Amino acid sequence: MGKKRSMAAMTAALVAGSLLTGVPDAGARAAGSGADSASPPSGSPHAPGVDLDTVTIPELQTRMANGSLTSSALTRAYLRRIENVDPKIHAVLRTSPTALRQAAASDARHRRGKTLGPLDGIPVLIKDNVNTRDMPTTAGSLALAGSPPRTDAALVTRLRKAGAVILGKANLSEWANFRAAKPTSGWSAVGGQTNNPYVLDRNPCGSSSGSAAALAASLSQVAIGTETDGSIVCPAGMNGVVGHKPSLGLVSQSGVAPISAEQDTAGPMARNVTDTALTFSVLSEGLPARGAAAGLGTGLRGKRIGLWRLPSLGPDVDAVMTRTAKELRKAGAVVVEVTPPYQARLAELEFPALLSEFHRDIDAYLGTREGPRDLAGLIEFNRAHPEERSCFAGQELFEQALAAPPTTDPKYRAMRAELKDLSRRSIDETMAGHRLDAIAAPTNPPAWTTDCARGDNDVIPSSTPAAVAGYPSLSVPAGSVDELPVGLLLMAGDRQDAELLSLGAAVEHRLKAWRAPRYLPTLGSGGPR
Repeated sequence: MGKKRSMAAMTAALVAGSLLTGVPDAGARAAGSGADSASPPSGSPHAPGVDLDTVTIPELQTRMANGSLTSSALTRAYLRRIENVDPKIHAVLRTSPTALRQAAASDARHRRGKTLGPLDGIPVLIKDNVNTRDMPTTAGSLALAGSPPRTDAALVTRLRKAGAVILGKANLSEWANFRAAKPTSGWSAVGGQTNNPYVLDRNPCGSSSGSAAALAASLSQVAIGTETDGSIVCPAGMNGVVGHKPSLGLVSQSGVAPISAEQDTAGPMARNVTDTALTFSVLSEGLPARGAAAGLGTGLRGKRIGLWRLPSLGPDVDAVMTRTAKELRKAGAVVVEVTPPYQARLAELEFPALLSEFHRDIDAYLGTREGPRDLAGLIEFNRAHPEERSCFAGQELFEQALAAPPTTDPKYRAMRAELKDLSRRSIDETMAGHRLDAIAAPTNPPAWTTDCARGDNDVIPSSTPAAVAGYPSLSVPAGSVDELPVGLLLMAGDRQDAELLSLGAAVEHRLKAWRAPRYLPTLGSGGPR
């Protein structure tokens, strides 16, 4: 797939590419222009001419470098949008009391010409299962709602060293959707229910629901999500934004509330691929990435993409995939239909393995925090606190994990070894057999209605191969069904994150599928349920 290059080379190429190709067509709403009922008041003097929906990090850095914008003005604009818009969607748990001080420090660096990189002065929201020393980190649970962690997560330290403005914490599906057998994504006892900005009675998908919904509503420039299987890419797809699940190990999980060390990773989310890639360049532990930015340099001509249609997601989603394939072919890509093997076996093995890993890893994490000291204590906490059961009562996954075999058990070890082997083969064999640059699939169905009694309707198999293999995946907007966004999920081999981001930027530029949400209260009776 080309010679190895550094993340710095990828960053430089993506910055250049964004300035040449732009981003998807701008929406109607600009910071301070008041173009819809959820927008800030008109006439704001603080961020003149900045369209928060469509501006990219390179464009912001250009303006901060020439003095026509400050990080302080940008941060205030986002704080105002949170104040005015977030009551509709409940995506932001809290804003940082030091956000404006962080922005002022960035402004001083910009004046001196001593900036720290592409994220210097850029507001970032952090999912609330990622430790922040100056704000509570709860994983959505009242059990952790007391004192903040003693130290930042490693990825937050990297963001701070890069000059990013830690704007606040985003709501999430409590315990990253690994508590109840039938959870409701986007709900936590701490933050309540996050709504989908496109249609407010629809679900944002889990578990990085607040991160994705906040981006769709332009409440931050970028956000951090986490994924075990689908929890970055599904919210990205369902909220019409971009989400990158990195290759396992490229982003440190130190200080992040876990499900499984064998699959967990944090990753960047944004409204465009350029900002996503620039954030990844800061989060990444600096391991080599291949292919720099070939997709931005050469577009889609000659790229080979395998389309995994997944008709189980319904005819409307399949129609979006048909239109997507047509657009990619018109741009010169070769699109062939594929079905990655071994999916039934992966579905059979993944959940039992995660139960054993969760028991091991959550006990280790709770040992670093004030509150329940282990999973058994957490179960007792939930039984004693009715607020934890105000949407759904169950904690069946906690109870099953408590009884699961330990990770020293030979049967568990055989299960995880088979999972790793088959998931990697499912991608490697498909890509090699068809000489592919990537595999593409629908990220998500149209968002279902949020219903605490019913729970989610989220059997979405596209994220599983890359999630279990530890390979990268990337969701970009592909289209919509009625008002509800549908993403295109791109997958590639291990450590091919840079190539995937480059290809994703080219796909994004071709499809131009992004559009601003309208905050509709509901859909008509003919819409998807």
